[in-house]
Amino acid sequence: MPDSYALFGYPVYHSWSPFIHGLFARQTGQDMVYRLHEAPPDQFRHDLLEFFFEQGGSGANITLPHKRAAADLVNELTPRAQRADAVNTVLRRDGELIGDNTDGVGLVADLTQNLRLRLTSPRILMLGAGGAARGAIGPLLELRPSTLVIANRTARRAIELAEEFSSLGEVSGAAFDGVEPLEPFDLIINATSASLKGEVPPIHSRAVDRATTCYDMAYGIGETPFTQWARDRGVTRVAQGWGMLVEQAAEAFFVWRGVRPQTRPVLEALHARAMYLATTANTRS
Repeated sequence: MPDSYALFGYPVYHSWSPFIHGLFARQTGQDMVYRLHEAPPDQFRHDLLEFFFEQGGSGANITLPHKRAAADLVNELTPRAQRADAVNTVLRRDGELIGDNTDGVGLVADLTQNLRLRLTSPRILMLGAGGAARGAIGPLLELRPSTLVIANRTARRAIELAEEFSSLGEVSGAAFDGVEPLEPFDLIINATSASLKGEVPPIHSRAVDRATTCYDMAYGIGETPFTQWARDRGVTRVAQGWGMLVEQAAEAFFVWRGVRPQTRPVLEALHARAMYLATTANTRS
């Protein structure tokens, strides 16, 4: 019987994770299945996640809105999950549940390996101070940026988050309108949900120039509002979170199976599949 893995979130019907992990399993010869579980907040803790592991589940991914709740459910947190105070990957080992966070590692892998950014003491602006930002800040500080500014709608939340990570490097927090840079940032990462709402966080025009890399953790066919905003201002290096999606999944797969899959062919297959579905939808309409 194949080992059982699952993604818990609400909603998750749109998730690409079964497609990605199916390709990883085929590539590496792993005997496993991966399914989606719609988990409303009032059912996630006891009715779904614990039942899944009681029934022999080997591991799970956790997505919104349950990453913080999952941190309270596991028996042990890895250092990176502890820093993020959020869990997106759960491993069952010797009857215990181990919580990990692969989001930040996935982001940095996409930036440095897939996009091949050469980041030497970069000046980084992180837009948003929620769960997506929390998972990324630790790995980003390992790049030894000259500064990392967390900008958020409410300054207090950004400042508090910066203080949590201050022992790891130069990091500060401010409101969106409190960021008035004297020079452009090398890297701007949109970790807000604004793109999903058709919006762009308010960013000072001096924050970017042609050499800035603008990265949206959100992803979709065509431009997101943030990537379009960047292109309209002459930014030439613009990316969405497709690579992060695949890289964080690969890290989770490695945590579960002890085998590291190749991500480039999976990312290419993901893009091809997404474009096919978009073309099919346009043809039908």
